[in-house]
Amino acid sequence: MPENAFQTIGLIVRSRSAGHQAEIALISQALQQRGEMLVHYLDETACLEGFPHLPAQTLGENADLVVSIGGDGTLLAATRLMVDYKVPLVGINLGRLGFLADVTMQDLDCHLEGIFNGDYTVEKRFLLQGDVALHNAEGVSQVAFNDIILHSHKTVSMIEFEVFTNGQLINRQRADGLIVTTPTGSTAYSLSGGGPIMHPTLDVIALVPICPHTLSHRPIVLPANQTIEIRLAAHHSALVSFDGNTRAIAGELDRVSVQRYPSEITLLHPSSYDYFNILRSKLKWSNHP
Repeated sequence: MPENAFQTIGLIVRSRSAGHQAEIALISQALQQRGEMLVHYLDETACLEGFPHLPAQTLGENADLVVSIGGDGTLLAATRLMVDYKVPLVGINLGRLGFLADVTMQDLDCHLEGIFNGDYTVEKRFLLQGDVALHNAEGVSQVAFNDIILHSHKTVSMIEFEVFTNGQLINRQRADGLIVTTPTGSTAYSLSGGGPIMHPTLDVIALVPICPHTLSHRPIVLPANQTIEIRLAAHHSALVSFDGNTRAIAGELDRVSVQRYPSEITLLHPSSYDYFNILRSKLKWSNHP
């Protein structure tokens, strides 16, 4: 992409990012020098003087580039908002881990300079669409960048469910729940549950049981073009969450289906981006006393 291709910059920020107001102001000033700026506040409380809250749709339809300021959670929200608009996304990390938001304040100037001069790495990643068919209420449909999770909502109570792929039974199990994760989400909750780390370029999803009653129920990796369906057993119910945001309670007559979302998101990384270096740094691999 040629120099100065990003003339209009969308900014997505949590306006109540405690303790980061100075950094947010600094980033916004750096972006204003490079083009027109449109701002969407995730909590709809303006914090940048002179920049009113705009709908996400306005950013998606008008911005050449969208910049997320915050942690990985902010970038997850930005991805869900922007995925249908084909606008590239950059994450500036003010949080803790920063698996996704990989531009740091320490290297802000040089990384922004490189991105606006066309010196960056382009990466396509896919999302999941989850549909919860409720027999006694309107169904729920939502997208997720990391994972869609079915989880017991009754304290210390397992749930029983069947899992199908393209209509074919995989297994019936009792567990605290099930994580359906993208490669992006494989370093999130899935990792804590013993799931595999999957390179983000892989076209696969993983099913990761949460504390299964039978230890032989292990994570399984499937092609991303398959449709996963989860059916709860009689007298069981579960929470269904999308990237950690609970959206529905599914019961014994309900069905939860998960499939690859048709649109992808384009992430822009600094030219020095190294996925395995991020893993080594964030997971503290190869650290010796």
